[in-house]
Amino acid sequence: MSFSGNARAPRTPTPPQGEAVASYATYLEAQKAVDHLADKAFPVQMVTIVGADLKMVERVTGRLSYPRVALGGFLSGAWFGLFVGLLLSLFTTPGAQSPLVPAIFIGGAFGLLFAILTYSFSRGKRDFTSTSQIVASSYAVLCRAEQAHKARELLREIGGVQSGWPARPAAPITTTSPSDPSAAYPPAAAPADPWGSPTVPPVAPPGPPAPPSGPPSDQPVPPHAPSGPPPAP
Repeated sequence: MSFSGNARAPRTPTPPQGEAVASYATYLEAQKAVDHLADKAFPVQMVTIVGADLKMVERVTGRLSYPRVALGGFLSGAWFGLFVGLLLSLFTTPGAQSPLVPAIFIGGAFGLLFAILTYSFSRGKRDFTSTSQIVASSYAVLCRAEQAHKARELLREIGGVQSGWPARPAAPITTTSPSDPSAAYPPAAAPADPWGSPTVPPVAPPGPPAPPSGPPSDQPVPPHAPSGPPPAP
């Protein structure tokens, strides 16, 4: 429901515009909030009441029967006869009989007959009376952005004020298996070559040194035999 002074309501269904400045559980509380803004000389044509999660509620008021239907039909017809009798009494001449009482009884008789015929044609498919209402689970008070801060300050006196900051989205939670070490330690990405040259393959580490071919250095080296004949005695 929109409270507008000079502003015109849109002719076609249009989504409500503005920031949510307050929220209430019942429509009476939302109506009280708008009345409070009006008492504070706030431009209430910028305010809109929006009901969320609408429900149609039908409350049963009683059981129908032929006596009850007949009584209700007679009373409704009598009220209509009273209205017609008052109109006819304006055109009657002075001293003539007033048509008020006959009009009441004639209207009541027609109302009784019509109610009984309508109830008999229903054949007991709806033997109860009820009232219907459209009810929302919550009612939000919206206001245009240029006056939203002022509306929140005024509504702090009666409560129900909502902050205008949007809620921060929750960070996604990722679960990893404890037996998978690669999930906890992802591999580092290889640096890109700025010159566009092919990547040089890594050089293999050097192997163990070869063992020496000669005798160990801690043993004495035997003298070399002479290459010529031995000397004569």
